Amino acid sequence: MFVPTIDLKAAEKDVTILSPLDAACRDHGFFLLRNHGMDDAIEQMWRAASAFFDQPSEVKREVLRTESIPLGYYDRELTKRKRDLKEVFDYMQPRADGSDRNQWPAGQSEFFDAMNRFFTEASSVAERTLRLVYRALAGDGISQLATPEGDPRTSTVRLNYYPVADPLSGDEQLAVAGLGDMALHHHTDPGVLTLLLQDMTGGLQTLSKEDGWIDVTPEESTIVVNLGDSLQVWSNDNYRAAIHRVVPMTTLKNGSDGRFSTPYFYNPKGDAMLEPLSALSADTPRYRPFTWREYIKGRVDDNYTDLGEEDIQIAQYRV
Repeated sequence: MFVPTIDLKAAEKDVTILSPLDAACRDHGFFLLRNHGMDDAIEQMWRAASAFFDQPSEVKREVLRTESIPLGYYDRELTKRKRDLKEVFDYMQPRADGSDRNQWPAGQSEFFDAMNRFFTEASSVAERTLRLVYRALAGDGISQLATPEGDPRTSTVRLNYYPVADPLSGDEQLAVAGLGDMALHHHTDPGVLTLLLQDMTGGLQTLSKEDGWIDVTPEESTIVVNLGDSLQVWSNDNYRAAIHRVVPMTTLKNGSDGRFSTPYFYNPKGDAMLEPLSALSADTPRYRPFTWREYIKGRVDDNYTDLGEEDIQIAQYRV
């Protein structure tokens, strides 16, 4: 099984070219998009992200996220009860009405402008991409009118930086979970789908039902798309939430001291119910109904603290 590359504009006009996308979504949940129209916004985002992570730790930690303020910078996240070798900056849709919950670095208007533009354009591409996925799935009799949507208001962007060395000091390392053997341990994303920008370093892998772990090889000017848990539930397991991981770097390119990636997590509406669509489940639904709020709360809590068990997964909601 391979990871296909889909021309977004062409596929919107000709559904007959969606067969590779359909096959990939059933096997591993990954595909690449080209001709998406976001090149300028992506380049602006890369410059701003690189400049942010290049700052001293004490500056980045001025916008440190906490359990009560879950947006901002973080350098000790857990996946599968192990600490990832990465630094992140999380934000949601910027708002100008005084209700913005983001933590923005002080005096860095270029950073805000770049992230605001990127979020706006990624939201549009995510909506278009979800329509493509539903059209690929339509062969199973699903009604376009009955398909749940994503919502930019619940969606998030994460800037990832994977350094070679541990970003924590020796004393800090003793106070937190130890590093695992992966830059990012295997997991699925909880939302509908993810748009991922990765640099040309590589290291992203997905678990194919047919071939085991396979590389999601970087391609210039493409966006990586992977399906999330919510879409797997809605599709009643016809489509697969992508199990993926990031392996440790063995070589660095262009003189860089780390690797960058930026996912846009396209999430369900805040009051969404996660349950199989009737057109795809008939008398055999594979999940009991549960709410998006319930599910995402458990996933976020797992990021901060080792709760003594594996991360919350959709398998816990199977019938």
